[in-house]
Amino acid sequence: MAEGLYLEVVTGKGSVVGVEVEEVRLPGELGELGVLPGHTPLLTALGIGRLLYTIGGQERQMVITQGFAEVLPDRVTVLARAVRLPNEVDPEVEQRIFEEATTALKTANADDFAEITRRLRTAEACLEISA
Repeated sequence: MAEGLYLEVVTGKGSVVGVEVEEVRLPGELGELGVLPGHTPLLTALGIGRLLYTIGGQERQMVITQGFAEVLPDRVTVLARAVRLPNEVDPEVEQRIFEEATTALKTANADDFAEITRRLRTAEACLEISA
């Protein structure tokens, strides 16, 4: 079993995080995925939600907006469409976006549904990390 776990999070703009961690929790497309050192290798699609990781017993988090993760026994590499760190989140703005998206969903047509849902889930995850 691997003793450590290296987490790397990358977007099209470059590296966001590269650090040794104890645990990673990913927002998988089909639900949350927990990763500890020694995890079985896999490749998975990511949805929208919080990516959480633990360093020295302290939990840290960010919002991932879709992407992919490669999990190896000693490494997790996340390729994300976008990332939001807690210090980049304005709770008042995210609350407004959440409320607007919730209202828009009530009258959304099929063409707009996916985009409105993306905005809603992103705002919800941002509110969770800003709390």
